Amino acid sequence: MDNGLTHEENSFINFRRYVSDPKEHGFRWVDIKQLRFSAESVDDRGLLAALIRHEQFRDDYAGGGVLPDGPRHGPYWLWLITPDLYESISQEKAVQILREWADPLWDVPSELEADLQREVFAGLAAADGIYYLSELGDEAIHDWGRVHDCFREFVLIDRSAGRITLIVAADD
Repeated sequence: MDNGLTHEENSFINFRRYVSDPKEHGFRWVDIKQLRFSAESVDDRGLLAALIRHEQFRDDYAGGGVLPDGPRHGPYWLWLITPDLYESISQEKAVQILREWADPLWDVPSELEADLQREVFAGLAAADGIYYLSELGDEAIHDWGRVHDCFREFVLIDRSAGRITLIVAADD
């Protein structure tokens, strides 16, 4: 499926790997998907539309992986997600949302902090545009979408690198 984006790589940070007791934030994770776009690509909304159409976006994040014809994205029905649902936010706001999600009362292990810095926060710092998918409401939740206790999604656009990054931070 060609939407002007080429899938480059994925990274996955499972908090369970960093803690001895799985009940201590062991059900949190961050999934990072990087895709390339050409320098002459359209505006940010056009890039968001291309991402939504890309097969890598068809991931329920519940163990099934990417399904090229899948009807779900995270907890949501795919067909209800549009570029207009993404709010442009500042780097500071994105960091705040992620830090609050990771739980400010928890001392993040140094190895996890280093991986988050490298895989997530460095990308936020380099991005020309940061977009946040707001909660879509109950009508958008698919038939078993409630497996995620918390679902945070960001799209980073870095024009100088020709890269769009999809970051999903969730609990299950």
